[in-house]
Amino acid sequence: MRFVSFSKNFSVIFQIPKSLSAMSWAGPEDIHLSTSLASYLDKKLLVLLRDGRKLLGILRSFDQFANAVLEGACERVIVGDLYCDISLGLYVIRGENVVLIGELDLEKEELPPHMTRVSETEIKRAQKVEREATDLKGSMRKRMEFLDMD
Repeated sequence: MRFVSFSKNFSVIFQIPKSLSAMSWAGPEDIHLSTSLASYLDKKLLVLLRDGRKLLGILRSFDQFANAVLEGACERVIVGDLYCDISLGLYVIRGENVVLIGELDLEKEELPPHMTRVSETEIKRAQKVEREATDLKGSMRKRMEFLDMD
């Protein structure tokens, strides 16, 4: 089993005895993860994160932990029928935060025609209004549960 180790500006290849290679942490499942992400290299992707954010960009690099580097990345924020792409540039994503990765079809329209593109300040304002409405709905529900006496 051969490994490549990178140090400063050069690489060193070293051999591990077969008796130790069975103790390796990397198993066949890790190879499948790497090869599946390898098919997405240099393609435009949509990445859904655990916190609900949606990132778009071109996959330039990844590792065995699904950490990924997106070039020309932007965050797509959608509120109702409004959307905005907030530019992020070169973006590193920690693999444990990734829920879904999918390739975008460049020939198809990305969004339905009824969606309206707005500025970053307008989408932030719409997010704030939506958040306040959700908070109000939650507090009203708590009040209603208090009145429910079975």
